Amino acid sequence: MNKSSTWTALRNTTFRKLWAATVISGTCVAAHDSAATWTMNTLVQSPFLISLMATLASLPFFLFTLPAGALADRVNRRKLVCVINSALAASAIALALLGWLHLLNPYLILASVFVIGAGFAFNAPAWTAMVPQVVSDSELPSAATLSGLQFNISGIVGPALAGLLVPLAGSNFVFALNGSCLLLVALAARQRKEPAAPAKSTSRGLHDSFWTIFSYVGSTRSFQVVLVRNFLFALFISVIPALMPVVGLQVLHLGASNLGLLFTSMGVGSVVGAVFIVPWLRARLSSDYVTLASNCLIIVAYVLLALVHRKEILFVTAGLGGVGWTVSSSELWVGAQRAMPGWARGRMNAAVMMVSHGGMALGALIWGSASLIAGVNSTLVGAAILFLMSSVLSGRVSINGSGSPEQSVADGLSIRAKGTEVTAEMPTAGGIQQRGAEGTKVGMDLGLASG
Repeated sequence: MNKSSTWTALRNTTFRKLWAATVISGTCVAAHDSAATWTMNTLVQSPFLISLMATLASLPFFLFTLPAGALADRVNRRKLVCVINSALAASAIALALLGWLHLLNPYLILASVFVIGAGFAFNAPAWTAMVPQVVSDSELPSAATLSGLQFNISGIVGPALAGLLVPLAGSNFVFALNGSCLLLVALAARQRKEPAAPAKSTSRGLHDSFWTIFSYVGSTRSFQVVLVRNFLFALFISVIPALMPVVGLQVLHLGASNLGLLFTSMGVGSVVGAVFIVPWLRARLSSDYVTLASNCLIIVAYVLLALVHRKEILFVTAGLGGVGWTVSSSELWVGAQRAMPGWARGRMNAAVMMVSHGGMALGALIWGSASLIAGVNSTLVGAAILFLMSSVLSGRVSINGSGSPEQSVADGLSIRAKGTEVTAEMPTAGGIQQRGAEGTKVGMDLGLASG
């Protein structure tokens, strides 16, 4: 197994256990989401309440990601992940019990969607920050790809599993199954040993934690580049969730089953990209060229969406979009991990998530509004042209960075809290090689990986 292989990180026993647990749990979470949507539809025929479920699922990431990142750097991350996943499991099982007791109503479902979203918002920075502690630097690119692969496997299998189980056993059984799988993640995290020299938080409160983010971003050019590149990518990749369903439903008039197949095609493309294309490109090209190539593939998908209106081509186009999305996002994730210091990794990951979610939200608003004014096809072509310009221009600034995060901080960052200078303790080797005896996202973000 060569070092550029997608599967390299699975040689790490700890990461392999965590990854397997998240694949199983992610599949059940995707099934839970489908079952919750189905239950809401059976309880009330309200398109508004059904759409509100998506809003309440995303809202916690805007509200809680930065505090969650600060928390991830102030407490034991392993214990935090265990507590959060145990609480999520309790929420899912409680939803199942309410259903079996015939006490469910639309507002309880909406409340559960928000609570579960809040749990994942607090879980994401801690979980993402744990991965570089588990794997080595050489395994980090593989871990990033496997994290995206995990999500896409779950996105393919989960809705299909719900479609099979809901008619046979009911939505409540799916909720209970999800609770059991979340407990599996908590158990896997609990078995992980802490690194020998864990990163120490340098801040004494949430205000200081936020100031650490702003200070580090302001003084570290490599991390500024990562944030800008993530924002631009999110801005343009949001074309897919904003306009691809419009093309399928309003241009090609797909039925419900074909619409599901459309999203499955994108998930399959993501898996193909993670397993075959990412290692091939990484063995031959730098991260910047890999990102540029995958962005060009997405641009081709946008042009095909605009110009070729055939159902079969639409499915292929969705697959191409999935490949490009997975490849670009995994490279940007690796670049972000290498640009941030271990002592504030949770906070910095939270900042990346916030910027990415902001880009996705703004982009979806822009492309949706543009389609009303100029039409879907013109908007797709315009987005492709702008994305190409953005990719070429931003490609001049490398995501590989120069120098270690620690040197950047040592040269320019002086953190002051309430008039007292705080000296940051830095890990070695670029802030990403904090390993214990066994070597030390999983991408539960939900923005770029999930769409």
